[in-house]
Amino acid sequence: MANQSAFDYEQQQLKNHAAEIHRQFERLNAMPRYTGDNITEQALEDARERNRTNLKIAEKEPYFGRLDFREEGKSSSNPLYIGKAGVAEEDERNVMIVDWRAPVASLFYSFTGGEELAFYEAPEGVIEGDIHLKRNIVVRNSELNRVVDTYEKGKEDHGGADEFLLYRLGERKDNKLRDIVSTIQAEQNNIIREKRDTALIIQGVAGSGKTTVALHRLAYLIYEYRENMSAEKMIIFAPNSMFLDYISNVLPELGVGNIQQTTFQDWGRRMLNFKVKVNPDSKKVEDWFEPSAARSEEARLKPGRLKGSLSFMNTVSKLISELDAESVPEKDFEAWDTAILKKEIIHEWYHTELKAYPAVKRRERIQEKIKRWMDKELAKIWEQKVQKETKKKAGQRLRAFMKSWPSLDAAALYAAILETEEMKTILPKELIESTVKSVRKRMVSEDDLAPLLHIYLSVNGIDKDEKFHHVVIDEAQDFSPYQVALLNKLSIKGSFTILGDLSQGIYDFKGMESWEELRPIFESNKLTYYELEKSYRSTMEIIDFANHVLSSAYKPTVLASPVFRSAEEVTIKETAEKEQVNRITQILSELKSANVSSIGIIGRTEKDCEMLYSELTAKGEQVSILTAEQKDYTGGVSVIPIHLTKGLEFDAVIICDVSAENYEKTAWDAKLLYVGCTRALHFLKIFYTGTPSPLLPISNQ
Repeated sequence: MANQSAFDYEQQQLKNHAAEIHRQFERLNAMPRYTGDNITEQALEDARERNRTNLKIAEKEPYFGRLDFREEGKSSSNPLYIGKAGVAEEDERNVMIVDWRAPVASLFYSFTGGEELAFYEAPEGVIEGDIHLKRNIVVRNSELNRVVDTYEKGKEDHGGADEFLLYRLGERKDNKLRDIVSTIQAEQNNIIREKRDTALIIQGVAGSGKTTVALHRLAYLIYEYRENMSAEKMIIFAPNSMFLDYISNVLPELGVGNIQQTTFQDWGRRMLNFKVKVNPDSKKVEDWFEPSAARSEEARLKPGRLKGSLSFMNTVSKLISELDAESVPEKDFEAWDTAILKKEIIHEWYHTELKAYPAVKRRERIQEKIKRWMDKELAKIWEQKVQKETKKKAGQRLRAFMKSWPSLDAAALYAAILETEEMKTILPKELIESTVKSVRKRMVSEDDLAPLLHIYLSVNGIDKDEKFHHVVIDEAQDFSPYQVALLNKLSIKGSFTILGDLSQGIYDFKGMESWEELRPIFESNKLTYYELEKSYRSTMEIIDFANHVLSSAYKPTVLASPVFRSAEEVTIKETAEKEQVNRITQILSELKSANVSSIGIIGRTEKDCEMLYSELTAKGEQVSILTAEQKDYTGGVSVIPIHLTKGLEFDAVIICDVSAENYEKTAWDAKLLYVGCTRALHFLKIFYTGTPSPLLPISNQ
């Protein structure tokens, strides 16, 4: 903590800044909004609206840090207050609060102490200087709560940085993910400020902040490249609707709106011009998360990995081209007895002259060219009555001729592609038959969406308005390479933030086993790989426990390294099946007495959770149950299947029935249990009935 005089000084500074922010906001808010057509006035109004937004953000929490920086060649240091939104003094000649995304603000995140020169990259070049003070400031609802000096020139004790980070990490969570703008670490800052025209792959351990880093990167890109990138042209892909609701507050808190946020399923269905149902029987999806012994042999076929591969995509591309090459009828067009358009001319138009257009456009152009040819031929008929009758019959023949061309319906084409001899060498016969049957009914599995979209976009083309300035893929280890490659086709400059954790790849039937699977999709000089090893979410005890669980049956790319934040040990308790709910209610009472409100009660399957929910509500507990169809996450005490917990976090987690039957010593079960354990911030309780899982660190096993 800083001393009292520093606290008193910052309190006075806060009052001064707050008064100025309020004055500016009132003045701008009183000005009438311009709604006319004058371009200059529109630009001025846009600038005023940005200022209103920034001032509204600053009014509640004007800043979170102060950096005293002396630029080389100048005699004194300049105190810079850094906040979520930049605010200039009323005359706009000086900056009162520096936006956290501004070049100079990068010093606040990258500087970790030392007497050597500090520097940052500005539009005019590299700016060097030295830092005299780095101060963290906590403001809540316009009130100063905390002042912590993390560096002061000439002093050796710089432990304030760890103290402040631990203070923020120890705060209780609610039902929404929060921004980390005041605690961005140096390695996170490097990712956030990466250049725009590149694809970033971020392998981050559980709790490394990779989701918030990706969201902050979006805010940074919009700020830094505002002339070339817009929020409306950015998109976030998340695993489910509940996760989207959980992260929904971060971007608005950073002053960013209008970014598309969706799941691949929802986006894919919107892109197609026909209705298609995905996973019509949700119980089939749940079957994947039954304990290993209960899963069927059919489930072990792993169709998602087959259909999601780049080799499958390349085969689909090849077969699309082959079907396209054979799509022009091998016959002349006879408009009437003396007017015959040779098939060779039609082929020349389609395959050479109009080759640059997608198939649908080429057919439209072919029809237009035939109409123009017909008009020229009709002009040779002098008698008006004969010409009129001939034109009518020729029009009917043209419509019949165009209908004779093969269908360009994406579902029909996909079915035709699946039934080719080449596909029979790639996919099992029963998988082809079941897929063709479901595709023709417009009822498909998730792994059919990418090839369906691929075919649809190939024959219809990609509209310029459908392309993205930047794409974020969260939980990317569950995406297929095919899905990523398809999205790259819709990316303007290959600008991606792809984040995930291979150790949390809990779907045995889809997704990726290595990030190397994505390498062929991007240009090598525009692909950057990062690893985030530090976990900021959970205590040391929880991370050490989770690492043991994971390493028992799986070799991770990297193990999580916790920050030095200690709390109580993870507890493992045996309980009789009929006593489990009583033990849960007892723990809930203890946690609530300790003011813990965000609690996750985790079961193996949805069926298990339904039973837990019924028993807990029968005992009068106020709990909610979270399912795959959930659209929002409301916090409090939640009963949730383990496979749906990914991406969420709770102050306390209770994992039920971690028995040898439910969690075998397999890589898949180890990753699943690891995900459940790493949802806990402060408290983790494990129950088992009968024989404990061999993944648990119990000495008598």
